[in-house]
Amino acid sequence: MFFEFGIKDVIDIVLVALMLFYIYRLMKESRSLNVFMGILVFVVLWLLVSQVLGMKLLGSIMDKLVSVGVIGLIIIFQEDIRKFLYNLGAHQRTKALHRLFYKGDKELDREHLKQVIMPIVMSCMSMSKKKIGALIVLQRASPLDDIVATGERIDATVSQRLIENIFFKNSPLHDGAMVIADHRIKAAGCILPVSHDLNIPKELGLRHRAALGITHESDCLAIVVSEETGGISVAIRSQFQLRLTAEKLESILTQEMT
Repeated sequence: MFFEFGIKDVIDIVLVALMLFYIYRLMKESRSLNVFMGILVFVVLWLLVSQVLGMKLLGSIMDKLVSVGVIGLIIIFQEDIRKFLYNLGAHQRTKALHRLFYKGDKELDREHLKQVIMPIVMSCMSMSKKKIGALIVLQRASPLDDIVATGERIDATVSQRLIENIFFKNSPLHDGAMVIADHRIKAAGCILPVSHDLNIPKELGLRHRAALGITHESDCLAIVVSEETGGISVAIRSQFQLRLTAEKLESILTQEMT
């Protein structure tokens, strides 16, 4: 047995260990850690009964439970499985698709991008000084049509004045999110999924949770201007960058949207 143990077995063990670690981390983030530990204990008992002890009757019963349980787990953890599969390829997909399909003038595209980024940065700084709350979502590779459908369609050129007017405190659309896609303001007053992550600092409000929630499900960027503190934050890949200056915000948007 010892001499039959080769490099393939080492790779097999390492891959299984990495898979279990990733599932553990995913379950911990989604507050399903106790369920994961229960499943792990059941699997260990199942292997012990059927493979080691060779109890045929109890082993066959547990075999049936496992076969049915897999379907049940897919139904129960469908959102977590969806998130796992999304995270598996989402981070590289944006750049890969851009390289594959983009055939235009890169300098012209950068100029168009700058015309979108600068009004966003200037409006965020202005709203920050006035402590006007705002939530702006910038679409990348993953389409946000379902989010756009929850708000009021606008399809307008990105401008500082329009952004500030939409998020003005007396505006009927100021409580929702603005979605910017294809260098245009597509909609405002949109409803975003809220993150229930317990690790989010308690001083961050509902806008921040909504910004983090949409980055769980998409590769988009979400900019938040706090109504309480005036602080500017960006949620990217389920992570926050807080207390941003105008220069830092411009740098992040230019780097991530190029």
